[in-house]
Amino acid sequence: MAIINISNLVYTYPGASKPSIDGLSLTVEKGEFVLITGPSGCGKTSLCRTFNGLIPHFYHGELSGQIIVAEQDIISKQTFDMAKHVGLVFQNPENQLFALSVEKDVAFGLENLGMNREEMRKRVDWALNLADIYNLRERSPHEVSGGQQQRVAIAAVLAMQPEIIVLDEPTSFLDPLSAERIFEVIYKLNQEQGITVILVEHRLDLTAKYANHLVVMDKGKICFEGNPRNLLCNEEISHIGVGIPKATLLYKKLKTAGFNVNQQTPLSSDELADQLLKALKT
Repeated sequence: MAIINISNLVYTYPGASKPSIDGLSLTVEKGEFVLITGPSGCGKTSLCRTFNGLIPHFYHGELSGQIIVAEQDIISKQTFDMAKHVGLVFQNPENQLFALSVEKDVAFGLENLGMNREEMRKRVDWALNLADIYNLRERSPHEVSGGQQQRVAIAAVLAMQPEIIVLDEPTSFLDPLSAERIFEVIYKLNQEQGITVILVEHRLDLTAKYANHLVVMDKGKICFEGNPRNLLCNEEISHIGVGIPKATLLYKKLKTAGFNVNQQTPLSSDELADQLLKALKT
């Protein structure tokens, strides 16, 4: 069942000479892990802003087409209505942190939903532990590092447990190991709780293995869409400026050289290592 359905979407920011989103159509099924990638300025962030109604209700401009998210018409629903269904983690965490403590920032959305105190306490502690920032709960979010701020923003969205989590390059301030830990948490929520995840990322080496739906954008349009294992073998994608996972590139070179490797395209170094070990044993 589709949880997001976008048809012929065109959006132009006020004063812009050309649209940021140009005739885009996209369907996301409930429970999918969608990875959106593409060169800078291709419209990824603008697309994310439509999922919870920031476009057109906060960012105005010219918009046409249809956007249905969680059975809600974004054009007629306000952003605060969509907060019950869609959680958005911004690329810059400072844009969504404002409370006097980390704990209060994570609890803010739950307070606005009118959740009872006991359940709120459980949700906040759960989210703080998942993001590995429980020890920071009494600190001001503006006195911690950029990476820690990013974890606070992610915890605030996780605590809401929305149907859809949208993450716009959520680990840009984190080192690869810390980023992978966050991605593991998000993937676990997707698998165990059926939360639909939409992740915007350039670092496909870290993220491609989690996705079952890859969307490649350029110039406000979707250029390629489908299963990551199929799409990332397409050389045209790299011409757009998308960084193909190194394990996938090495796999293609080994196949070209006649090395007997598994037919399933690896998306991570661990997958490729397993395939090579099996090949060497046969």
